[in-house]
Amino acid sequence: MDIIISNANQKPIYEQIYTQMKQHIIAGTLAEGDALPSIRSLAKDLRISVITTKRAYDELEQEGFIYTVGGKGCFVAEQNKALIRETYLKQIEAKMLEILQLGETCGLSAEELSEMLMLLKEE
Repeated sequence: MDIIISNANQKPIYEQIYTQMKQHIIAGTLAEGDALPSIRSLAKDLRISVITTKRAYDELEQEGFIYTVGGKGCFVAEQNKALIRETYLKQIEAKMLEILQLGETCGLSAEELSEMLMLLKEE
């Protein structure tokens, strides 16, 4: 599992870690029951504060992506794929609504927007 931290990124470092770990879990790169690096070792590897790493792990645990076993570490939790899919569908719908509104402002038809999407998908 690779986590890349960018100081040029506008997102806070803990959020970059949280987002990348969440993506690994959803994609299946990290499977249910897999042990995560300890907070201290991840902080050392990324050359960041332990507090920053802990915050990312806390966020993941609050959202049910990982769980902690005292004295043993953090592990990937069982995922409800349908719930995760529904969450992403809501985000997609919100972004599509925004795109439709922008398209209307520019005078684009639904067909033209659809064509733009297909062109982007081909890239």
